[in-house]
Amino acid sequence: MRKISYILATYIVLGLTFASCNKNDDPTPPTSGIDKPINDFIWKGMNSWYNWQTNVPDLANTKDDDQDAYNTYLNGFADPEDLFYSLLSQEETKVDPVTGAISFKFSWIVDDFVALNNSFQGITKSFGIRLQAVKINTAGDIIFYVRYVAPNSPADLAGIKRGDIINALDGVVLNEGNYDATVGKLSNETITLSIVTENGMLIADKTITAVVISEDPIYLKKVFTDINGKKVGYLVYNGFRSSYNDELNAAFAYFKNEGIQELILDLRLNGGGSVLTSAYLASMINSVAGTETFAKLTFNAKHTSQSGSYTFQNTLNVYDANGNKTGDESINRLTGINQLYVLASGSTASASEMIINGLRPFMPVKVIGTTTYGKNVGSITLYDSPSSDFTDEDSANSAHLYAMQPIVFQIYNKLDQSDYINGFVPDIEVKEYQYWNAILPFGDENEVVLKAALDDIRGVSARQTKSLKFSEIKEFEVSKLEKRFEKEMYINDEFFNQ
Repeated sequence: MRKISYILATYIVLGLTFASCNKNDDPTPPTSGIDKPINDFIWKGMNSWYNWQTNVPDLANTKDDDQDAYNTYLNGFADPEDLFYSLLSQEETKVDPVTGAISFKFSWIVDDFVALNNSFQGITKSFGIRLQAVKINTAGDIIFYVRYVAPNSPADLAGIKRGDIINALDGVVLNEGNYDATVGKLSNETITLSIVTENGMLIADKTITAVVISEDPIYLKKVFTDINGKKVGYLVYNGFRSSYNDELNAAFAYFKNEGIQELILDLRLNGGGSVLTSAYLASMINSVAGTETFAKLTFNAKHTSQSGSYTFQNTLNVYDANGNKTGDESINRLTGINQLYVLASGSTASASEMIINGLRPFMPVKVIGTTTYGKNVGSITLYDSPSSDFTDEDSANSAHLYAMQPIVFQIYNKLDQSDYINGFVPDIEVKEYQYWNAILPFGDENEVVLKAALDDIRGVSARQTKSLKFSEIKEFEVSKLEKRFEKEMYINDEFFNQ
């Protein structure tokens, strides 16, 4: 079991392994005339794999026909990241309506693929806290409420808990005027959070420092024994991490042994992860699908041979924290689950949305909460290993640690449906942030979003309270505290070798 809270040893070992390699170093320029050969890797990898390659003029197949002109083009980018982001299609650009600043929704490049691989298994440097910013009145006062605290994280050890209200960062009391300038403090190594009452009275200042932690995505499993005469399983699942496949399967063994008749899957904090793990989870939920198609993946015209599908499974692979397969086990498939409740938010993305889309041809899936993120595309990791078409980490150029995570496929369900780029609109809308002063723990029967699902099972109509007070409340983004890779949906080599 991988319940390690602090993975400092991992970084010590990695530091020794790569001591001779500065992750930002470029290999000695060859005689080809390219000043920064990393740029050659970026262009060729994107030209081969990028989902929207034909939509980007600078990725045209003829771009490198004239070698001198190609070299001049690549030499125009001193920073490899500038080249990478210049090659992204407008399909994934996002323009801030106020500032006009351009950001990119999906594809990215990193200068340390070791940290990237760790992040896919939930190993990151973090405070272990998820916050939501809310403007709470017409005066423009802004607070954070705590959405989630990772067990044994710095936030947890400091006594911070879900539902706590924070009104200041490093002593700066938040308001609409200073929010943009102040929220950046959440990117610092150390931060002081002022915990206050609903009325702004200070309870305590908590100073926390980020450390490398490993988060178990199975945060909570619970069975409600009598909801309108039914047993209802409830699972808070925060990431599709393949190294926790066996723990996920064990949670469903618990539900199966309890004989649950309804299932509530809480994906409010789940930004995605492994596509294969998503297929495993779907297989645990749907006992009647057999080995039918769960999801179809389509690649660009250069990789149509890689297009394929994931089917519902009867067994799953078990992996260690390094992504190495260590065994397999039978999937604990539930029986008698005829519909699925999904608790969702704007943080529900990619592999989480894949669950909704992939299961809808087989059973009703009722979404409760707010509209999901809207990501129907996924990626693979590309390394500087041209002999393998940039897919083999083991043969990657040892002179640097750059890797790319570009969008390379779009995902569809059995009925060829993939039309959720704007997210899934909830069947029952519940805006958790409007209850910022009454946030209850996950699993509490009166927690506002969970209660809406339980009430629906009871046959009680959900009614969103409307009041002047609610009209004053506004949700703010907290992008500074988002994990860089948290909305990823990725596949590994096993998909290509199946």
